[in-house]
Amino acid sequence: MLTKYDLKMPRVVFSGEGALGNIGTLLTENGVKKLAVFTDKGIEGAGLLEFPMAEVRKSGVEHVILDDLPPEPTYEQAQKLVDQCKAARADFILAVGGGSVMDTAKLASVLMTDEYGIKELLDTPGRARKCVKTIMVPTTAGTGAEATPNAIVAVPEKQLKVGIVNTEMIADYVILDAVMIKKLPRKIAAATGIDALAHCIECFTSNKANPFSDIFALEGLDLILNNIVPACDDSEAMDAKQKMQIASFYGGVAITASGTTAVHALSYPLGGKYHIAHGVSNAILLVPVMKFNEPDCRELFAAAYDRCLKGSAGTTEEKSAALIARLDEIVKHLDIPTSLQSFGVPKEDLDSLVSAGMEVTRLLVNNRRKVTPEDARKLYQEIM
Repeated sequence: MLTKYDLKMPRVVFSGEGALGNIGTLLTENGVKKLAVFTDKGIEGAGLLEFPMAEVRKSGVEHVILDDLPPEPTYEQAQKLVDQCKAARADFILAVGGGSVMDTAKLASVLMTDEYGIKELLDTPGRARKCVKTIMVPTTAGTGAEATPNAIVAVPEKQLKVGIVNTEMIADYVILDAVMIKKLPRKIAAATGIDALAHCIECFTSNKANPFSDIFALEGLDLILNNIVPACDDSEAMDAKQKMQIASFYGGVAITASGTTAVHALSYPLGGKYHIAHGVSNAILLVPVMKFNEPDCRELFAAAYDRCLKGSAGTTEEKSAALIARLDEIVKHLDIPTSLQSFGVPKEDLDSLVSAGMEVTRLLVNNRRKVTPEDARKLYQEIM
């Protein structure tokens, strides 16, 4: 556990029924003249953009909608939207979407300059400085991107997803309104929910864990373990959905204060090369990595069991095993794939997967049990 630590968060977070109603006030208070709205065509097609845009139109602020963003974008694709934002001369950004949308908006918030672009930030993320303020409105309960200083983009030449990290990208305002996730398809709700679960359990067991991150990681894990199933299975379970939304935010705060570990590190090549959805790749790796980590995380897993599951397991070993078993039950109940077979990943790619995964040292150093190339090979083999 770290002996020195800090906590950086969005300046203001609005949550609860009707939270979207704060948008107009924020635009007025900040004297916004030209608003850039980052989203994607899936959000628009689902009718979700209408909720926040109704508030934007009430404010009368001039705006431009930037929606040409594919899922899991490359840095070049994200740069196109950033360039459109610069050309529009926007002085404020509203992001309505999942992780990719919010991450691209965060990048735009520090790229309203010709001094550098996303490609340069891949190598020197520390040079970025915030140029315009942001409001983040997540449409999933999973990525936690609304709370983090991270922006994840695919780098095709490395066949890897890379995280750009700079606290200048932390949102100024976050709006958590469960109406935005009420009609989320079960498949997406499940994958993004498991992503949030991974954030919480990884941050709690990270080498960089500390009292600040533990507060958010444990509370988030408690909320997720006890609400993810009804939130995904029942479209009307609004209380569970709101709790998942809050838990997702807590997971993002935990990332900022601590950091994820080997689940996320080894999942990045799966998204970068095979375009497997981030939450799905994390779900596939979650239980195998937790089992691998168990000898070094046993007491932490037992503590999480006591806090979140409160079952009848007695010994530390039993509690640790029961927690991992519950993670496995949830992944299977939500019908998320537990292997790479359905994604056509050939066994011949094993060496390249290991090589790419071991490059994610930013996260591997957080793992309590050291991951060697041979360990990574065995973990990938287990899911093939």
